[in-house]
Amino acid sequence: MTDTPKPVREESLFRAPPLAEQERMVEAMLFAAARPLSLSEMEARMPHGCDAAEALQLLRKRYEGRGVTLARVGEAWAIRTAADLGFLMSRETVETRKLSRAAIETLAIIAYHQPVTRAEIEEIRGVSASKGTVDQLIEMEWVRFGRRRMTPGRPVTYVVTQGFLDHFGLESARDLPGLKELREAGLLESRPPEGGEPEVLGQSDTGDMFEDDAEMAMRDDHDDHLIDDEGQ
Repeated sequence: MTDTPKPVREESLFRAPPLAEQERMVEAMLFAAARPLSLSEMEARMPHGCDAAEALQLLRKRYEGRGVTLARVGEAWAIRTAADLGFLMSRETVETRKLSRAAIETLAIIAYHQPVTRAEIEEIRGVSASKGTVDQLIEMEWVRFGRRRMTPGRPVTYVVTQGFLDHFGLESARDLPGLKELREAGLLESRPPEGGEPEVLGQSDTGDMFEDDAEMAMRDDHDDHLIDDEGQ
């Protein structure tokens, strides 16, 4: 009786670099990248046989407690300033204008209800959604088109982008703050429209992405009058 020969394991013609060298490669790519990189993107640039995931974990441990850290952004990775040192960069950040209320509400609905259609956005807000508002959120690369719904008309859906998660320091949409926190921060309006009448297009959602100083002043003055009336 003869033994069955064991299959010969096929070895790669190329030997992967040492793990320490792979770690250096991952570090170099993330440092120079203009956007977060996924594991597949990093491995595509590395020599055959490299394990970007293992190299990334080693690099992540090396950066623990340092001024910069490895942050996960969706399915990708990026080098970011340590969260407790963000105050050192405050002078480099200039906030010139604020998003309009319509844009904030639309963005919040997409983030919390994605994938969501335009009709669903309008139903939740109770007002017709301006095409310009959604288009501008897409131009900012905070919102993108999702899959079409398998319903009559095949409406397109909207979802938030990796750029949105990166901007707000979120790993995924599951890390978004709760609705109570948003209302306390003034980002969501829980009070119904004055007089109980639904908002109409042209009064609150004109498609303007940003509020100018005059509009903000008029809104503040309007809110002050409401407070005075309620107090009498």
